[in-house]
Amino acid sequence: MSFEVELEQALYEFKKRDINTFIAKVINVDKKKGICIVSDDEIEYPVRLASVINDDSNKFYLYPKIGSSVLVSPVEEDIQQLYVDKYSEIEEFNFKVGDCEFSIDKDGMNFKKSNDNLKSLMLDLITAIRQMKFTTNTGATIKLVNDSDFIAIENKFKQLLKTF
Repeated sequence: MSFEVELEQALYEFKKRDINTFIAKVINVDKKKGICIVSDDEIEYPVRLASVINDDSNKFYLYPKIGSSVLVSPVEEDIQQLYVDKYSEIEEFNFKVGDCEFSIDKDGMNFKKSNDNLKSLMLDLITAIRQMKFTTNTGATIKLVNDSDFIAIENKFKQLLKTF
């Protein structure tokens, strides 16, 4: 065997991980804790949904669908610190920075900042528009001529956006 081949094999063995990434099935998801329980058909493991977990409220989570497959990897080859590396199916996406939050799931999406969210603001705006009155040279208007257009837009927002 040539020196180059021996050196290549030695470097491969040196880099080789003791604990490899493995495929597992999602059994349960705890969104509050940012973990899920997975099974490799032999053992159930608690697994982080983010590789770094700390007390910082700024979070980015992809929540896997229960019953779906995920790839699980260890942090620094520590079997006690497993995290989801790849997902086959996502149930929800959630991103939070400070008091701003963005979420998407099968029911729609929404943006939230403090106590305000996009859905309630859009519906409040449409309600206010539909209740508008104007004074003309012949008196006050009593009916919005294109009210049905605003009702259609309101229904589209209700379908697109979810409530936090």
